[in-house]
Amino acid sequence: MAIDRRRITYIVRDLRAVATDTQDIEVKESVQKLPASMAETVSAFSNGPGGTIVLGLSEKNGFIPAPGFRAKATADSLATICSDKLTPPVRPEIDVVDFENTQVVIAHIHELPPREKPCYITERGVYHGSFVRVADGDRKLTTYEVDRLLEERAQPTFDLDMVREASRSDLDRRLVTAVLDRQRSLHPSIFANRSDTDVLTMLRVLTRDDDDGLHPTLAGLLALGTYPQQFFPRLTVTFTALPTRDGKTGLTTYADARTMAGPIPAVLADTLQAVQQNMHEGEATALPLAAIREAVANALVHRDYSPLARGTAVQVSLLSDRLVITSPGGLYGTVTSESLGTPGYSSARNQFLLSLLENVPFSDGYLVENRKAGYRLICDELQHAGMPAPKADDHISSFEITLFRSGALPQAEELSDEVLKYLATVSDASATEIADATGLSRRTVTYRLSNYVESGTVERVGKPRSPKQRYRLR
Repeated sequence: MAIDRRRITYIVRDLRAVATDTQDIEVKESVQKLPASMAETVSAFSNGPGGTIVLGLSEKNGFIPAPGFRAKATADSLATICSDKLTPPVRPEIDVVDFENTQVVIAHIHELPPREKPCYITERGVYHGSFVRVADGDRKLTTYEVDRLLEERAQPTFDLDMVREASRSDLDRRLVTAVLDRQRSLHPSIFANRSDTDVLTMLRVLTRDDDDGLHPTLAGLLALGTYPQQFFPRLTVTFTALPTRDGKTGLTTYADARTMAGPIPAVLADTLQAVQQNMHEGEATALPLAAIREAVANALVHRDYSPLARGTAVQVSLLSDRLVITSPGGLYGTVTSESLGTPGYSSARNQFLLSLLENVPFSDGYLVENRKAGYRLICDELQHAGMPAPKADDHISSFEITLFRSGALPQAEELSDEVLKYLATVSDASATEIADATGLSRRTVTYRLSNYVESGTVERVGKPRSPKQRYRLR
């Protein structure tokens, strides 16, 4: 598909406005030959949300056409790198485009499907040749990040890891009995006449070592253990509320800070209590408890439990205007930031842990009850309370969800800002279109849009950091 020439004009105008490459656009002169780093950039764009490469412009001279640039030969060289130097091969859209009385090469690199990542430079290998885009540069992926991408190619089973230091006595008898009773009630033909040990083994709560000794699995310990932190001290929730700065010392302190430990049911209950105590339920900015419960439960159930992540806790931060929940590991499988809450998109990184928690009593039901509608429930609860939709930020190494405490947007703010006033007159617009319409600089528009997206006033249309990114009022 040929790239729209109007789009090229907008791209270069934006680059000249900010005077640098961007998160989603890389510019190179490439007069003599392609730079050695070109394969790194293609890898980085392929492993992220995609991006655009512009060849034949001189960044140091203000993004003007580079004298002596050979468009056709450069396009062929780029195609060769994408096809022969990378695993898996990349198939970009490459066009030679007339621009300011000469020609430049424009290549759009598409994001690879999750099961094909990471894209890496073949001769360096997957752990040394995989990159990701950060700001206007390319960064080598860490071992942890590569492992998370490779994890997409097969169902992870870290939740079935045997905890050899633990024994059956480290399980909570009350929780174990509740799960056994429920399973025998739901599936009497399978479990009614089996021993407790057989049922717990079949449910993958317990597993046997080479000497036929029984030990809890990680899933069993997290769901039904008495104190899993005896073996994994950082598999907790760290909670902080309302940071403040001391005027005398300049040190940041918190109105409340605590660590939640125990099995997942206890951790979830204690976290909800901490949020409620600090949020002062009943105030206009109090978030609905059902939305908080679902968001925290999702973080505990779907976080990464691989060995490298077991030293990282789930973080829950309550601020004056929002609740932020951050968990190790990005979204897994078919679920993306764009497909969250969409029917038909559901993947479980920790499938055995999830299955166990569907049978663990919590409050007046069970800990996991909205297996396919969890994110949708969060959205519905916030909407019913008159609050903005949640913001989801997915990265290779972490996932963050923000629930905004603010209600309706202040009318005075809407009327006092040119960006918001213009967005109120159109269905959506790009940053360049807003700059043209308002007379503001591109840098100013981009800064304000970033703030409004963060606060929930404005939402992005399309994939984050896409070259075709547009914005609209919520």
